[in-house]
Amino acid sequence: MAWAQAASKRFRRDTPANALSGLRFERLETTMNHAIVVAHPNPASFNQTVARTYEAALVAAGHRVVMRDLYALGFDPRLQADEIPGAINFAPRDDVKKERDCLAGINAFAFVYPLWLNAPPAILKGYFERVFGMGFAYGPGDGGTVPLLTGRSAMIFSSSGAPTDWVRKTGAWDALAKLFDEHFAAVCGLKILDHVHFGNLVPGMRADVVERHLASVRAAASKHF
Repeated sequence: MAWAQAASKRFRRDTPANALSGLRFERLETTMNHAIVVAHPNPASFNQTVARTYEAALVAAGHRVVMRDLYALGFDPRLQADEIPGAINFAPRDDVKKERDCLAGINAFAFVYPLWLNAPPAILKGYFERVFGMGFAYGPGDGGTVPLLTGRSAMIFSSSGAPTDWVRKTGAWDALAKLFDEHFAAVCGLKILDHVHFGNLVPGMRADVVERHLASVRAAASKHF
């Protein structure tokens, strides 16, 4: 478990109330193109509210934002045989081409999702596999792959019904840090600016609690952009 403890320490940075904060980088000052990818089927959910709040904060700061609501788009997360690198007829499908065209000029990504079974929703995993795949996020290299999104950044907002301490104790946070933060970022060439996690989210939360969480979202946008 030494590796888990080390990973936990690396991601324990200036933790705001009921949120987890990760790696820190300098605030970026220029106007940028942002894409927010949200993975929750309920438009009235906390995650969707986080996405809209983050969007509003970026727009208020003069940035351009594209929202990709995966459920509203009806995105198919299933990777098909001919989409696997090395396949004889390897080629991205039309829906993947459309998403890649939409994201081609993006400087900063944001991923917003809940933890289900201590992991991101399948629709987001499929989006990573299909859209952030060979030819877009990484390409063939000598003995492996080379990242194609170097110089771009990513913000992550996640949530869970379970308390944050429980997410840590079960190892879910360390797994997320390794697989959905560090590994994904390294393969693509992205810089993770922050990973903010909101735990203990329950139906009927008081309005002041929700607003406190949303204030953390606005603060993250202001800090980094």
